[in-house]
Amino acid sequence: MIYFYLVLSYLIGSIMFGFLITKTLYHQDIRREGSGNVGARNAGRLHGKMAFVLIFLGDALKGVLIILLARYIGFSSPLQLVGLGLGILGHLKPITLNFKGGKGISTFIGGMIMFEPLLVPVIIVAFLVFYPFTKSVTFSGLGAFLFIPAFLFIMHDDWINCAIVVGILALIFWAHWDNIRVRLKK
Repeated sequence: MIYFYLVLSYLIGSIMFGFLITKTLYHQDIRREGSGNVGARNAGRLHGKMAFVLIFLGDALKGVLIILLARYIGFSSPLQLVGLGLGILGHLKPITLNFKGGKGISTFIGGMIMFEPLLVPVIIVAFLVFYPFTKSVTFSGLGAFLFIPAFLFIMHDDWINCAIVVGILALIFWAHWDNIRVRLKK
């Protein structure tokens, strides 16, 4: 059952709402437009707020579903987080789009908030602290995510969960590495 859950988590992550929604509603392949990214941000730039919201929610629900499925089966919290990590890997490298996906932010947010709802104020406050310095939604969000492992450790005193979240964050930072590198050169 564990292996089935882990494979299913990756496959759930591979459902690319950015591709599906822009193809269905706008009859376009988002991979050939704007930045070429299949995420909510590119779709929002190209097609407006409704596209952004629909894709963000769809991708966030993937993370929620992965955590809920693990809880329904009765899996431990570390296994829930490993499933979320595989879902994010599926989003970053989806088998459905030749392993060229999004950046994983929405799926991570949905899954982490489902995992620990008290993260909402932590992420918001940290984002608001970072934003005046970075003037970037992406970098403020990434900075805010760095507080998640520490918060989880304080709340649950569990190094295993913190280590898994650090691994997931490494995946997300890796997906954003080109953007980070360009920003640091400025």
